[in-house]
Amino acid sequence: MQALQHIAIIMDGNGRWAQMQGKARHIGHKKGAKNVRVITDWCAKHEIQFLTLYAFSTENWNRPKKEVDFLMRLLERYLRDEAPTYHENEIKFRAIGDIETFSQPLRDLIYTLESSTKSYTKLTQTLALNYGSRNEIARACYKILQANMSNGAQSPQEAVKALESTFANALDTADMPDVDLLIRTGGEQRLSNFLLWQASYAELAFTHTLWPDFNTNELARIIEEFHSRTRRFGGL
Repeated sequence: MQALQHIAIIMDGNGRWAQMQGKARHIGHKKGAKNVRVITDWCAKHEIQFLTLYAFSTENWNRPKKEVDFLMRLLERYLRDEAPTYHENEIKFRAIGDIETFSQPLRDLIYTLESSTKSYTKLTQTLALNYGSRNEIARACYKILQANMSNGAQSPQEAVKALESTFANALDTADMPDVDLLIRTGGEQRLSNFLLWQASYAELAFTHTLWPDFNTNELARIIEEFHSRTRRFGGL
């Protein structure tokens, strides 16, 4: 059976779900936020150690201001309302991405929840917020340049290997394992600038189910199919 530590999900389809029902897009975002709890609770109960959810990308700022403002309010409400759930279920909360772009009240909520749940070990739930993998990689390079690191390797091959390790430690996900299974809901089949480094050897699963309708039964089926695959990581 394939080891499964880290599941990452691109939660796509909230707006389309609402439009298909003749409702405003923000209704779909609210329904999608509720589904985050359902999927997170299931993962915690089934001993998944890491769950990373693509909540707001660096490109999402290009959406209409009204929708972006709603998403910011929804995120604030989610962090306030769900805080007891993290504590009751001993779930560690993490956020990755360029958080400094957010308002001070929103940053405070993020940092407070991260700090108050940092000792929990049942599940680490990470929200990718104002996240883009290219942005993360650029920020990691900047950290390395700022630190003026030197790997001291003796050969070009050793230098590359050392730099790869240094680079991984400069990413937002430095203390997390690489992604084992990456799921995208909503029917699209692309990574959309999500965890490009961390998902380099992830198994990919795409479903036409829109995120608000994605349920634990479908997640269980995807995981079962994952366990049937053989992961060679470039070997035989």
